[in-house]
Amino acid sequence: MSSTLPNSAARNTGESSAMVASAPKEKLPEAFLRVAIQFTLLVVILGIWEGGVRMGWISAFLFGSPVGIAQFTFKSIMDGSLLYDTWVTVFEATLGFVIGTVAGSLLGLALWYSPFIARTVEPIVVAFNSVPKIAFAPIIILWFGTGLTSKVALAISLTAIVALIAAYQAAKDADPDLQGLMVTLGANKHQIFYNVIVPSSLPAIVATFRINVGFGLVGAVVGEFISSQRGLGHLIFTASSLYDLNTVWVGLFTLMAVGFVLYYVIDWVERRLLPWKVIDHRQDLRV
Repeated sequence: MSSTLPNSAARNTGESSAMVASAPKEKLPEAFLRVAIQFTLLVVILGIWEGGVRMGWISAFLFGSPVGIAQFTFKSIMDGSLLYDTWVTVFEATLGFVIGTVAGSLLGLALWYSPFIARTVEPIVVAFNSVPKIAFAPIIILWFGTGLTSKVALAISLTAIVALIAAYQAAKDADPDLQGLMVTLGANKHQIFYNVIVPSSLPAIVATFRINVGFGLVGAVVGEFISSQRGLGHLIFTASSLYDLNTVWVGLFTLMAVGFVLYYVIDWVERRLLPWKVIDHRQDLRV
């Protein structure tokens, strides 16, 4: 039985991959039009912003200006400071995201094995989740110092609990009829876990990736706000203390760009792990 199910799963995965390759893609003119509209809106907003500053309708001291932002961006890219700060923050956030999401997901799935332990730890999980994780930042900085470890630990504290709850809830919601069928076929608890619980929980776990990417960035940036020498959080905090709004916007826009890139990295991972979801999405586009 254990050999038949994996072979069947592998066969289904291969068929899903083939269907993804043959599924209808979004029409190129529609994609081009969408990007053109987005770019036009961006140019219009920046143009109104810059025009308002030059006409005196918008305070450059309170809001900065697109030209000033572009000048500082170019300068900081050329001297390498912006790239280094971005790398520091991305490394901290990514490390915290990976460790927190993997550990939380594994713990959440493991709780399926023992409902008694799950009910025992549930009040602790609920209590921990009800506290804003940012409140733990001073304690984490005190425990782990002002270096990389504290930023990663803060990112883990934000991502692990979300992954744990999502994975455990998905494991609980796994199809009971399919589990019963597995039992009648002679499957043991481990086989049910690997062939039913994990595959059915995977969509919910992958869905938390998108949320946890943002939480990982939040943890890293908040840690840099409190105590750091480099990073986008340090850049934003220092610039805001000096009322340098152009630099603040550079840090914020860079964080947006990082989040944008990481979002599409997660989207790529999702397409590889859950090819059937891509099929459904493309069929919706065709309709």
